[in-house]
Amino acid sequence: MVFTDEHKELVKEGEKWMKETANSCIFVASLIATVGFAAAITVPGGNNQNNGFPLFSNETAFTVFAVSVAFCLFSSVASVLMFTSRNAEGDFLRRLPKRLIIGLGTLFISMTSLMIAFGTTIYLVFGQKKGWILIPVGLAALTPVILFESLQFPLLLDMFMSTYGPSIFRKKKLVKSYD
Repeated sequence: MVFTDEHKELVKEGEKWMKETANSCIFVASLIATVGFAAAITVPGGNNQNNGFPLFSNETAFTVFAVSVAFCLFSSVASVLMFTSRNAEGDFLRRLPKRLIIGLGTLFISMTSLMIAFGTTIYLVFGQKKGWILIPVGLAALTPVILFESLQFPLLLDMFMSTYGPSIFRKKKLVKSYD
């Protein structure tokens, strides 16, 4: 009870920071989910008039597109779910850091998957006969992934180390030496 009384302001600051971080990540994850859903229902190249199947369904790049869009959609929805949680005082030590780690991890997966889907779409629509187009498209698709992950990776690393790294709250195991 003394700890709770003495750290009320710290809990308020932590809750405010967590809400701001979660809101910005929810925004990004929701945007990615929206784009991923739109990409999933609007296949590159369109559908065959006769049978309704996608025109590029026999291409390996189309399989990469479909798998990456699925990963994008599912991981971004998982990220949104991880960031929409309650913030109680008892959750700050273990539960909220774990949710933040999982949320950021799935957000990284969704961002990377979205860029892979974008790259394969560009290749399918414009670059099948021109292999050189893969290099600039790949570099362009990597840019937002690298920027986002370089900005958010330190937070993920800090949260991981504070949750799973050395701690004053865990008992140290005594190792017996049999020399």
